[in-house]
Amino acid sequence: MKQLKSDVAVLDAAAEAEERHSRTTLTIASLATLATFLDTTILFVAFPDISATFEGNSASQLSWVLNAYTIVFAALLIPAGKLADRVGHRKVFLAGSLVFTAASMACGLAPSAELLVAFRILQAAGAASLIPSSLALVMRAYSHDRLPQAVAIWGAAGAVAGALGPTLGAAIVEGLGWRWAFFINLPVGLYTVLAGRRTLRESSDPTTRVPSFLGVVLIAGAAGLLSYGMVSSEEYGWLGSRVLVAVLAGAVVLAAFVAHQRRTPAPALNLDLFGISNFRWANLAMLVFGVAFSAMFFGSILFLTQVWGWSILEAGFGVAPGPAFVALLAPRAGKLAGTLGQRPLLVAGGVFYALGGAYRVWRLGPDVDYFVDYLPSMVLTGIGVALVFPQLSSVVAQALPANRMGTGGAALQAIRQFGGTFGVALTIALLGTAASLTDALAGFDRIWWLIVAGGLGTSLLSLPLRTPRTVAAG
Repeated sequence: MKQLKSDVAVLDAAAEAEERHSRTTLTIASLATLATFLDTTILFVAFPDISATFEGNSASQLSWVLNAYTIVFAALLIPAGKLADRVGHRKVFLAGSLVFTAASMACGLAPSAELLVAFRILQAAGAASLIPSSLALVMRAYSHDRLPQAVAIWGAAGAVAGALGPTLGAAIVEGLGWRWAFFINLPVGLYTVLAGRRTLRESSDPTTRVPSFLGVVLIAGAAGLLSYGMVSSEEYGWLGSRVLVAVLAGAVVLAAFVAHQRRTPAPALNLDLFGISNFRWANLAMLVFGVAFSAMFFGSILFLTQVWGWSILEAGFGVAPGPAFVALLAPRAGKLAGTLGQRPLLVAGGVFYALGGAYRVWRLGPDVDYFVDYLPSMVLTGIGVALVFPQLSSVVAQALPANRMGTGGAALQAIRQFGGTFGVALTIALLGTAASLTDALAGFDRIWWLIVAGGLGTSLLSLPLRTPRTVAAG
């Protein structure tokens, strides 16, 4: 009997230690994800202060402080995921944390706009290493039955970060200055490195081949050219020669990348992953929702400042209820997904998001009534984000073979970044140059209709997904 009790105590202690390791791994990975995605949006509101600091540079030159991060981040995600699968998720995660943290400090200290852009590129390279490796570490730390909730929490960190960026950025810039938008990454970075070295367990697939250099160059070049074409549309117009040349060149390089991947024995992205139904449909849904998400937030900041005349700080806090709902609901949605499967939540999330856009079309105008005309739409879109972003990450995580976790997760997040870049460009194009308040309101209505279309499109693209409950039902 004593031996039995002793054995039970040992098993309980082991289970408790395993649970503690899982929770700590999730915390480390989620904080890293929060920091990396925060830097995709936090500088939207810091841009005027950066322009004032480097007043000798044109707005076009300074725009690369914003664009360089997003473009390089998206371009390197997939190669970094492949490298993490081969070299080791823990190694790549810790290296990415060090690079991201050091580059964040360098950005905050940058004495010139040119060096700031260079450090932003380095920061993006570190961020691209963190995302796929962090997802793979979470997936290895949890059992299959608990994976939907864990991945939903990890995905929620990225969703909250993207939404929280303008609010947090406004508060930091107003109180401390734009350099602190980078310095806030330092404590998070130090924690992920120090705690990660003690806690994280290594995982890898020794059979995965390091991607060919040509493949990495081609995917980075295609991503960079296409993203450059999208973000340049704001300055040169959609039919401008520079935009058309960049998009055409990007398409040609992308076609060359696909052809190369079909022939090389060491592809950067295994195209056969798109033969997995859930992976294919979840990526399409992520692209559509990424466009709508970026348009919603960028459009919100522009509407509150340009139509209602709010300050950047007021606008930043005006959009805060959305991230609050994401943080509150996403973990609970993860638990529900374990019972119902992700598909019902994704369909409902897209509908909620579309209703948020429709409410704006119906209510928003020149008269300021935040609690009646604006707040309900933020609640609806916040619910939508909480149900969609984390569950799409969860669907892809469960669809991937164990040795493709880093690569497949990176592809999903890269597509999210492309959608976000396209959403910003579409917002500028739909808004146009308003000659009057009536023209401005019409432009914003077009953006709100884009939110409706994005939400409904996400729901439709989620219908073919076969989540655990669907499979069980036959």
